[in-house]
Amino acid sequence: MLFDRVLIANRGEIAVRIARTLRTLGITSVAVHTASDAGAKHVREADIALQVPTYLDIEAIVEAARDSGARAVHPGYGFLAENAAFARRCAAAGLVFVGPPAGAIEAMGDKIRAKATVSAAGVPVVPGGAEPDDALAGWRDFPALIKPSAGGGGKGMVLVRSAAELPEALESARRTARAAFGDGTLLIERYVERPRHIEIQILADTHGAVVHLGERECSLQRRHQKIVEEAPSPFVTPETRARMGAAAVEAARAVGYVGAGTVEFIVDGATGAYHFMEMNTRLQVEHPVTELVTGLDLVELQLRVAAGERLPFAQEDVRLDGHAVEARVYAEDPARGFLPTGGRVLLLREPAVRVDSGLAEGGVVGSEYDPMLAKVVAWAPDREAAFRALDRALSGTAVLGVVTNVPFLRALAAHPAVLAGELDTGLVERVLPDLVPDAEVPDEVLAAAGLVFHALPQGGDPWEVTDGWRLGEHAWTTWRLESRDGVHEVRVRGLPAESAEVLVRGEPAAARIQARDAGLTVTIGGRTEHYLHARDAGTLWLGKDGRAWAFTRHLIGDPGDRPGAAAAGDGVVRSPMPGTVLVVKAQAGDRVSEGQPLVIVEAMKMEHTVTAPCDGVVSELPAQPGRPVDMDAVLAVVTPEET
Repeated sequence: MLFDRVLIANRGEIAVRIARTLRTLGITSVAVHTASDAGAKHVREADIALQVPTYLDIEAIVEAARDSGARAVHPGYGFLAENAAFARRCAAAGLVFVGPPAGAIEAMGDKIRAKATVSAAGVPVVPGGAEPDDALAGWRDFPALIKPSAGGGGKGMVLVRSAAELPEALESARRTARAAFGDGTLLIERYVERPRHIEIQILADTHGAVVHLGERECSLQRRHQKIVEEAPSPFVTPETRARMGAAAVEAARAVGYVGAGTVEFIVDGATGAYHFMEMNTRLQVEHPVTELVTGLDLVELQLRVAAGERLPFAQEDVRLDGHAVEARVYAEDPARGFLPTGGRVLLLREPAVRVDSGLAEGGVVGSEYDPMLAKVVAWAPDREAAFRALDRALSGTAVLGVVTNVPFLRALAAHPAVLAGELDTGLVERVLPDLVPDAEVPDEVLAAAGLVFHALPQGGDPWEVTDGWRLGEHAWTTWRLESRDGVHEVRVRGLPAESAEVLVRGEPAAARIQARDAGLTVTIGGRTEHYLHARDAGTLWLGKDGRAWAFTRHLIGDPGDRPGAAAAGDGVVRSPMPGTVLVVKAQAGDRVSEGQPLVIVEAMKMEHTVTAPCDGVVSELPAQPGRPVDMDAVLAVVTPEET
């Protein structure tokens, strides 16, 4: 018998997605939230919501489950999803943990132990070494990949190509492992050049049945973080699928697995040889592509298995229909090295495909949590059509108020190698210059922004209207607009809602603008374009085809550069993103060289090293470990050496 009430121990898009299935099944959903998340979408989507100090507070979450009358706890992914202590605490409190047994979490959560376990079951593994039995500092088989033993999701993984890089790489990986997972134990593996990352979805019930639901291709990654996933893989044949699926099933059986899990393999793109990487003992971020090609609801199956039901199908009943592809929308800026972003969502438009999203208009995207905002997922009868559908969906996605990676995703999904299925985990990094959108604002967008600024303040008095109205003729009004690529002049005269002219460079063009709700129709020189727009105080956001631009008025007397664009010669070191100071590598009075690391800032579990802008002496050092900082906050001041 299914549960009548389930607590979701998570936030964001996965909490919203779980609540959707609970609603379909007629199960009361209970959300938890921190103080800063009180108005979040997952709170509004749930039937009941209770506040907790953090999403990692086991006792508070168990207490919330008991107070709400929940019979089961679904952990989603991340946070406590792969925490064996949490699974045991739930059981001790009389709550059903919607996931595998604690013993299976421990066996697969420790990568060193996991490799030994599955190897004993006959599953091929990548050659490597592990602490404490092996001294990693003495490793000599390069290239190699360092991984946290307790980690997942690509966090803390470092590629090392020579012995000279090894000490610093071990230090960085260990620091990340301790911060993210509370365990600095590392392992090292031989790195497979240009590998494919292919994973198998498995399901197991409490009656001994274990099946696989085919594979997902997850090779499109950046810094070991998945970006675009698809099912099935364009590389895997039916025969290979059967072999990899059988290996995944054996890996699950080896630890007495129950529930939904994913076995990840590293696959040699030249030979097709595959090796076990790790098993994720939870629902995967990319599970929607499997759901779309199998027609199954994995969350529903998780709940039914946790309630003691048998799997309603056998391996021979599993069919893959069509092709699905998913793109992850992140709060990050590809033009600034993919640094995390944030802000208030002023306007949100999501396409008419499956979108798993934690976004809502008016919500604030901060730096406390992972930067993933939503997943856009498209299905079609074949792979080519699925990628076309994904591109159309991304072009219809708008998150005005927050810089996202949507234009980057469109470029990636349209890349010839991606469309040809010629994938490996290093492809994105190799073709990155072709994928990062040009930071320069197109002239037609500048013109549209100038027309909006010109039109919005209009009033009834002809002497106050910004159309430049004068006895005899209209005069030009010059708008100095600041965007991410600098300050631009746009000249406008006339009434944009009726008849106007606009000039960015070259010859003036006839222009007209029509506004309806959040939509704008802009005609310039006989060409009509459609935009979305939103205002936040003095900032105007325009959106079109998945892209977004922000403009502010640059008044006479304003500095010529934005705060973050200070010249290296002034010695001011600023934070490139909102986050927390992780490490300070210098002291006031230290003599430093240009490019020397000074401060490490962490945001959304990503580290960014800030370096000295010039040779000189550290004269000020306000940065302190553990202290939060805003974007462009002063971290240090380096006084340049006298020439």
